[in-house]
Amino acid sequence: MAVDVIMPQMGESIFEGTITKWLKKPGDRVERDEPLFEISTDKVDAEIPAPSAGVLKEIKVKEGQTVPIQTVVAVIDAAGAPAAAAAPAKAEPEKKAAPVPAPAKVEAPAPRPAPTPAPAVAPPPPAGEKIRSSPLVRRLAREHGVDLAQVPGTGMGGRITKHDILGAIGAGGAAARPAPPAAAGAVAHIALENAVPREKIYFGRYEVQPMSVMRQKIAEHMVVSKRVSPHVYSMDEVDMTRVVELREKTKAEFERKHETKLTFMPFFVRSCVEALRAFPTVNASVDGTSVVLHKDINIGIAVALDWGLIVPVIKGAGEKNFLGIARAINDLAERARSKKLKPEEVQEGTF
Repeated sequence: MAVDVIMPQMGESIFEGTITKWLKKPGDRVERDEPLFEISTDKVDAEIPAPSAGVLKEIKVKEGQTVPIQTVVAVIDAAGAPAAAAAPAKAEPEKKAAPVPAPAKVEAPAPRPAPTPAPAVAPPPPAGEKIRSSPLVRRLAREHGVDLAQVPGTGMGGRITKHDILGAIGAGGAAARPAPPAAAGAVAHIALENAVPREKIYFGRYEVQPMSVMRQKIAEHMVVSKRVSPHVYSMDEVDMTRVVELREKTKAEFERKHETKLTFMPFFVRSCVEALRAFPTVNASVDGTSVVLHKDINIGIAVALDWGLIVPVIKGAGEKNFLGIARAINDLAERARSKKLKPEEVQEGTF
């Protein structure tokens, strides 16, 4: 039985991923949950486990390629090595007896690249239907004067992806009015790529290091975030003397008894939990003109990595005691640094 391996969604705002490395090659035996390949997104670098045991039959997406989520990147023969060895013997008589299916298999992949040129046709979505797109897509549309209502979405649920908008821009779709929006957007775009003139960058002794996919996306999203999200700052001083004294006094015993480190972070998270209980409207998200009030308290913890930054989520933090929060923080941080996080562990954060 063939099992499809798909590109997972590593966060609510992630709709594509780049395969950075295959840990197995076609013909290799794989076990269920064994690391199969590594991916890089704008939020996380992670090892993706095999969904089933068997033999890696085919790799459909090569290293370095970026594809949308839910794309089939490989196929596993769940029957195992014996079935894989027997498959060619059965395939020969089938080809002789019925040569017709062969062209059908060749034609089957043909519709897949079709979505790429499709934006040039630009069929409009049903009237009144909400246009689903990311802040990056909307920025590109503003810069180039593209009407998103005329761009077909090939992403999940009809979402307009970066590839869709770039295809529309390349086809010159609705680019007749680029003036004011493009000028405003171009400033941020140029500031991201060239903060100073190029001739003032390359001089003397230097080394050029290309940014990883994660760092490119972080830089891009920082600029977008500054433009689309209101930034409000509030600073308060807190006397941490008692917390520092308590931690110093109990740290050794806590670590010996519970076999987990006692850092300051559990104190901060626990304080946030109590604050969100007292002010539940802060534990919310904005969806267009609606406010989504979350009943669950899922707190995202930023983890610094040598190659970027990711935010795993402590699910149900409001239901955990202090020890549970401390263990969750240490566990998520350790697995984030070793690329062992699961897709669902970087999703559904509320605060």
